Amino acid sequence: MSNKLIGEMGLHTKISNIFAARNIITAKDALSMTEFELMELLDVGMKEIRLAIALISEATSPPCQSARSLLEKKVENEHLLGHLPTHLKGLDETLCGGIPFGVLTELVGPPGIGKSQFCMKLALSASFPVAYGGLDGRVIYIDVESKFSSRRVIEMGVKSFPEVFHLKGMAQEMAGRILVLRPTSLANFTESIQELKDSILQNQVKLLVIDSMTALLSGENKPGAQRQPQLGWHISFLKSLAEFSRIPIVVTNQVRSQNRDETSQYSFQAKLKDGFQEHTKTYDSHLVAALGINWAHAVTIRLVLEAKSGQRIIKVAKSPMSPPLAFPFHITSAGISLLSDNGTELKGPGINTIHARGHSDMINFHGDCS
Repeated sequence: MSNKLIGEMGLHTKISNIFAARNIITAKDALSMTEFELMELLDVGMKEIRLAIALISEATSPPCQSARSLLEKKVENEHLLGHLPTHLKGLDETLCGGIPFGVLTELVGPPGIGKSQFCMKLALSASFPVAYGGLDGRVIYIDVESKFSSRRVIEMGVKSFPEVFHLKGMAQEMAGRILVLRPTSLANFTESIQELKDSILQNQVKLLVIDSMTALLSGENKPGAQRQPQLGWHISFLKSLAEFSRIPIVVTNQVRSQNRDETSQYSFQAKLKDGFQEHTKTYDSHLVAALGINWAHAVTIRLVLEAKSGQRIIKVAKSPMSPPLAFPFHITSAGISLLSDNGTELKGPGINTIHARGHSDMINFHGDCS
């Protein structure tokens, strides 16, 4: 609720524009400040401030409901719930059907591990007829790093679903349902996603892919601290867009190095000394997801793709539906395939640590394997 956009709360246009001009975008931004701080920052009277805060509070605070009313609402909205199948049996079972609607799902991993391959297979699945396990819709694919390959998508379709793709004109029809956008800057990307809200509903869009968010921000040539306000706005907007449109939004994230002197982010990476918690320095330099802890909290599902001891692994590192599990996989002409549908449960630091060793043997099927 705190990530709701102030511009969508029904405030008077004038006061809403003043909030936006001062970079107060979400309910959390406004409610984290006192009335006097807001009055000084926005340069408006206390009466206007109190009225705006009351409206924002009302919009972000859900009314009290009984268990019966919640159940009735759930039944009414059952048709809005769903999942996009990945066609990886073990992973789909773990995620209760696939990539969930209405939330952000993140794919994170080192270059060349298979993130774009995964995204292209999802795009294919979303455009497929319902009878064959698809969503029979269109896909918006924001290809920041120019890794999307229509030739590779068709190859995956022919190898994975020959009974469909051998039908006359089907390959061209499926590929034609995927709209590829290549923004040249973060400003260009921001403008594009703001225009998506209406077109998603009007054009039966069933999946939004952003590959990759990290590349957009890294292209701004600003220190990490200066990029956080921009990232915060995009987090709020994408979460709002997912909830509003009830479609899966899949975003890829890259990795960065975390050395032994960097403070730990999670409690399991700390040890006790004389009864007090001390950040451990026993973990050597390794890879962690880029974009930081705020982004990590924003995504509902985090899938980590890594390579360890010459074996590619996909980990369900974060999910409200299952414990952390790891599945070995490989990449063939048909796309990503699991080597086993039985996941191995993960514990401790291994859940978030990312390995990148032994993946120099990536196979290139007419497209990049990253």
